[in-house]
Amino acid sequence: MKRQRLTVLLLALLLIPVSTFAQSPLKGSVERIKVHGKSLEGNLEGNPADPDVSVYLPPSYKKEPKRRYPVVYLLHGFTDTDAQWYGFVKHWINFPVIADKVFTSGQAQEMIIVTPNALTRSGGSYYSNSITAGNWEDFVSKELVAYVDQHYRTIARAASRGLAGHSMGGYGTIRIGERHPEIFSSIYLLSPCCLAPGNPRSAEALAKIEAVKTPRGYLQS
Repeated sequence: MKRQRLTVLLLALLLIPVSTFAQSPLKGSVERIKVHGKSLEGNLEGNPADPDVSVYLPPSYKKEPKRRYPVVYLLHGFTDTDAQWYGFVKHWINFPVIADKVFTSGQAQEMIIVTPNALTRSGGSYYSNSITAGNWEDFVSKELVAYVDQHYRTIARAASRGLAGHSMGGYGTIRIGERHPEIFSSIYLLSPCCLAPGNPRSAEALAKIEAVKTPRGYLQS
């Protein structure tokens, strides 16, 4: 995947006005599926091991059954969900509308876009491997990619895969992308969180965190 194509698509998130979101119908299509992750099983928070995943299929996908497509894995931010980004729930963004506009205008080559629902009981997984929230790095980089390559007409090689994300998803993008260059050839970060050096939490905040022993204690903290 050429970085320029990924950059054009993600810059459109910032440049296309919100009023554009109201236009319909989509020329592409969106599916919301469940993908089981063995790496997510048994997490201490009790988050589901088969999270929802939203998949955007570009306008030509159903018209050209022999054509294969590059894939961008787009990671949402803290407390967000895939449903909010893909128009199932009203939110500040409706990503399929933006993708439609970019692809139909010829600004970028058509591609499949995939977003897993990484909302957890604590607000977000940070796309890291964790006994608490689940092994999200492994789920995204291995199990989700394998599932999408098996069930959709992808170009199943690293050169045709990109990884992008906003806020928490931006952090997840640089974390997973740099650790798995054999899977993702291009990465793009939108306002990534959690990259400042040092620990910004106060001693009082850290003490409250260390005092939490149960999910109920977390909700009360």
